[in-house]
Amino acid sequence: QVQLVESGGGLVQAGGSLRLSCSASGRTDSTNYMGWFRQAPGKEREFVAVISWSGSRTDYADSVKGRFTISRDVSKNTVYLQMNSLRPEDAAVYYCAADPVRISARGRPDYWGRGTQVTVSS
Repeated sequence: QVQLVESGGGLVQAGGSLRLSCSASGRTDSTNYMGWFRQAPGKEREFVAVISWSGSRTDYADSVKGRFTISRDVSKNTVYLQMNSLRPEDAAVYYCAADPVRISARGRPDYWGRGTQVTVSS
């Protein structure tokens, strides 16, 4: 079992920044890949970012490239998502995810957090 707990969501003005955190506990061998998805009202879940165990590999959705940065502290089994230059279209519930094999736009990660709300006001 893996438990994922997100924090850092909230309300921010357009152009502002937030940093999300996701702490994982349980089987660390099931968290080789950790990342973020988001879901806005009336829309499907979409991939945001992923990071490997070592942090050497990262990938981002085109919509957030250049604005969001994913990082990982392996000693704390924690992943972060630094979100800069936020736009109203970034507003969504952001979900942390973990999987031993992969995280991708079309994949179904083994573990999910409960989500944290990000609201961007204009």
